[in-house]
Amino acid sequence: MSQDTSAPDVVVDEETTVVVGPSLLARLGAEAFGSFFLVLAILGVTLYSVGGLGAGTLGVALAGGIALLGGIAAVGHVSGGHFNPAVTLGAAIGGRTAWGDVLPYWLAQLVGGVVASAVLFATIPSSALAVLQQSGLIADATQQAFLSSTANGFDTHSPLAVATNGAFAFSLWSALIIEIVAAAILVGVVLGVTDKRTSSRVAPVAIGLTYAVLILVVTPFTNAGLNPARSFAAAVFAGGWTWGQLWLFVVAPLAGAAIAGLFYRAFAFAPVQDDLLAEDEVFVIDETAVVAGSATEAPAGSATAASVAEQATSPATNVPGGSTVEETETVEVTEVSEVEEPEADTRESTTTDGTTPDGPAPKA
Repeated sequence: MSQDTSAPDVVVDEETTVVVGPSLLARLGAEAFGSFFLVLAILGVTLYSVGGLGAGTLGVALAGGIALLGGIAAVGHVSGGHFNPAVTLGAAIGGRTAWGDVLPYWLAQLVGGVVASAVLFATIPSSALAVLQQSGLIADATQQAFLSSTANGFDTHSPLAVATNGAFAFSLWSALIIEIVAAAILVGVVLGVTDKRTSSRVAPVAIGLTYAVLILVVTPFTNAGLNPARSFAAAVFAGGWTWGQLWLFVVAPLAGAAIAGLFYRAFAFAPVQDDLLAEDEVFVIDETAVVAGSATEAPAGSATAASVAEQATSPATNVPGGSTVEETETVEVTEVSEVEEPEADTRESTTTDGTTPDGPAPKA
């Protein structure tokens, strides 16, 4: 890539306010990384828990919650730490994320999830497939059949139905309702704990624990989708029946996110420019108009005061919008006060005996 993703975005409005924040590429990279980590954790633990092996449902829930917590703590300050198309949509509807970021964020999240699924697919040991098939844990001795155990499904493909040989099968409507409700709760918690008015310092922990609890609740129904990027990543390489049921795990989380966003906007709308996890925390270099040949001094003690002073005293610099900060010269002025000594008294003092201190007084 030719562009430096760490380069800040600079915006200059009609009042020449300069705003610096993470670039779009930096934010998309953060979303792709967080989605990769989250999907790798969930699918990885789920894949090797087939047939009661591995960490099981509790392990999957903890893996998902901890991975989400870690991802938000690591890059949440860059992109907001969505890692989920449902969260992005809910934040946009709730007025917490710009609509222009929705599609790019979705693309980054899908790419991150698919790459994680590809890593797991490529590392499946072929020698174990025949054993798993003979044990009745997978239908075919293929990598696709093995990875399908991580996919989301309903009816005969729900985890509880598979475990009981179809005795418990959740219908389409059951799966749809539970996914909508769980996604709405997740997005509602995200919007609530990241609201600036809460002053919460444990937002990543609260979001991670909420996600872990919801995975525990929804896993028996659908293998816990809650995230279209996670569901899509599992279906890409699993194939087969997973593609026919994927639509539900895209529609339901997005519908739940929309409900949460609308409720938030109606009853708990945040102040203007209140984005998730401080993603709108930009650095204002100069909040006052920069007039040709002069600049207003930044507040004392401000971290940006030096930048303003440097900007005001440096050669003319072009800024977006065609405005120019002209060169100014700082001149140090030293005030010199001249102390005037009192003039000597020309009148000579005399003593009472008519003599001066140096001798007799002069005769008249």
